[in-house]
Order: sequence, then C-alpha cells, then structure tokens
Amino acid sequence: MHNNSISKLLNFEGIYVKNIRHNDYSIKIYLSTQPKKSKCPLCNNLTSKVHDYRDQVIKDLPIMNKHTLLILKKRRYACTCGKRFYEKYAFLPRYKRITNRLAAFVCNKLSECIPLSMVANDTNLSPTTITRIFDNIQYPRASKMPTVLSIDEFKGNTEYGKYQCTLVDVQKRKLIDVLPDRKQDFLIEYFSSIPRNERNKVKFFVSDMWKQYAELAKIYFPNAKIIIDKYHFIRQVSWAIENVRKNIQKNMHPNLRRYFKRSRRLILKRSNKLSREEKIQLDNMLYYSETLRQAYLLKEQFFDICHMNKYSEQRKAFADWIKYAESINIKEFKSCIKTYRNWYKEILNAFKYGYTNGTIEGFNNKIKVLKRVSYGVKNFNRFRNRILHTCN
Repeated sequence: MHNNSISKLLNFEGIYVKNIRHNDYSIKIYLSTQPKKSKCPLCNNLTSKVHDYRDQVIKDLPIMNKHTLLILKKRRYACTCGKRFYEKYAFLPRYKRITNRLAAFVCNKLSECIPLSMVANDTNLSPTTITRIFDNIQYPRASKMPTVLSIDEFKGNTEYGKYQCTLVDVQKRKLIDVLPDRKQDFLIEYFSSIPRNERNKVKFFVSDMWKQYAELAKIYFPNAKIIIDKYHFIRQVSWAIENVRKNIQKNMHPNLRRYFKRSRRLILKRSNKLSREEKIQLDNMLYYSETLRQAYLLKEQFFDICHMNKYSEQRKAFADWIKYAESINIKEFKSCIKTYRNWYKEILNAFKYGYTNGTIEGFNNKIKVLKRVSYGVKNFNRFRNRILHTCN
C-alpha cells in the first residue's frame, strides 16, 4: 500500500518504487517494472524473454527543492530473430536521460524572462542541455496579417545586424513575428512572402517616422492608412523647446545657467500639472526671454491639440498651429515644422484613429529585459524563438 501510494505520487504507470535515498542535495528513487511481452522492432513478433538488465540514471522534476534522480532498472529483451531491444517507457523518450515532464517544465520556465543558467540550476541540467531542449521549439513565420499592424525596431545585435524588427497586432496585443533586420532588403523579402489577400486585410499601419516603413507600407499594404506613433511626433515639440532653452542659457551667468538646466523639467511639464511653487519658478524662467515664452506657448497649444476630442477641431487647430509657428519664426522650431509638413497626413491619421505603438513598445521593453538577463543572444533563430515563446 505504501509503495503503491508513492508510485501514484510519481504518476508513472506500471512503475514500482523499490527504494528511496536522501542526501542534502538530491533524492534518489530506485524504480523497476514487471516483465511483459514486448514487440520486436525488427520482426514485430512478441517476446517475453529477458536478455539482461542495467541501471540507468534519469533526471526528473525537483522534489522538496532537491534534485531528483530516478534509478531505473531497464530490461532488455531477446527476440527469436536475434534482435536485442530495451523495454519502452511512456515517461522516457528514446535515447534520453530526462523525463518528458522535466523537458516540459524547462520549456515552461523559459517562457519567463530568466536566463538559461537559472533554469539549468533549478533542474540539475547543463545550459547546453537546456538549449538543446529549447531548440525543439520552432515558431513558424507568420502567414496571416491583422487589421492593425504595428512595426518597430529594437537593438538586438545578432549575426544579421544591429537592429531587429517586431511586428505586433495592436488590437489583440499579440506579437506576430520578429524580423532579422530592419533593412529594406529583409523587409521586402518578408512582406513579399505573405499572401496578397492577407496583406490586403491590413487597414492601419502604425510606425515611427522612418521613411522606409511608410514607403513599404504603400507598396505591400495598399488598403492601409499609415499612422505615425503619437510619441514620435509629440517629442518633436519637446526637442524644439529644449533647444530654445539650451541656446538661451549659453549666454547666462554660470549660476543662472545651472539653475535653468536643473529646472528644465518645469518647461516640459504641462502647465495644469504644475504646483503653485513650480508655477512661480517657471514664471521666473520665462521672464528672461521672449523667445522662451513664445516657445512655451507653442508647446502648450500643441499639447492642447493632442487632447482634443473632436477630430474636425484637431485638424483645423493643427493646421493653424503650423501656420502660427511659421509666423513666429523661431529657428529651433523650423525642423519640427518641416517634419510636420512632411508627415501631415500621417499625423492627422493618428489624431483621427488613435492607434499608437504603445503595445509594441511594451514588447520591445520585455525583449530588452530578456536580452539583458541572457547577456546577449547572437543566434537570431534561437533569439526569435525565445522572444515569441516569452511574449506570447
């Protein structure tokens, strides 16, 4: 009865526990099976003649934070045709020395943002064995496209190049695929492999202000409206007003210049979120320059446009803002205005439809954590599989 309970706890069918030994770091469980007729792999005849026995050490799931070793008394049969073969076990794959459930446990642990070495320590396996187990997992290339497709790059440093690309379904918040490089050749090859009817399903294409993304979207996703991520066009205004502050403080007294630098967050912060003391400090900063006051007013007006609820009002206010910024003629805002002119239609789409790259930035952050804890992964295919396994 006691032996039967332990066998049920281990959940091995037809296995009997002969002995259990403990030490400070591991548990050794000695197992055996009853003889039975087995099919010869050569002639397919049944035989029950035992040729010999041998003990095999098999690694299993940890028990009580100790490494578990199964000492299995393996039986080898002899067939009348002369073939010698070992008995088959449901929990142990052929030519393996780890159980099926330990391999499944390893794959499950690798779905977390932890290094291979940590999984190896927890399972009493080597990092090489962990890698070999994980290499059995292969995620195929995506063949279907979502309604809202988002694309962005991250710094991966694989053998293909410095930057890799991620594709995300914004509506379902799902990572679709990881591309080996953001270069045009890789993107063309990838998008060309996707069926035309699937590419035609994409209604919105969200990206940053990299020109190649927009050009490829027009070719391969003809039904999609191109949307520029909100963060990327809003920061143009933040950069412009920061450049105004930097140029003004160059001619100031060192003490005042130091004060302006340390208080730069007050200029970037929305006026309705400033405390009373912060408003007084900001007024003192704006007092020194008319140009800085005008730049701050432009920044506040633009942020107000971004928070409008009606698209018709946003569209008119955005066009008026560009004209007004041009009339003031602040040199630091010229680059910002030029960018808005070049991406005018795509920015209006961002106002109208509201899709952003927020989801893909979340995935990219998780990828960066995975890369950091792994101390970099040079093999792109393995890195891609790990990303898809972790993020989905």
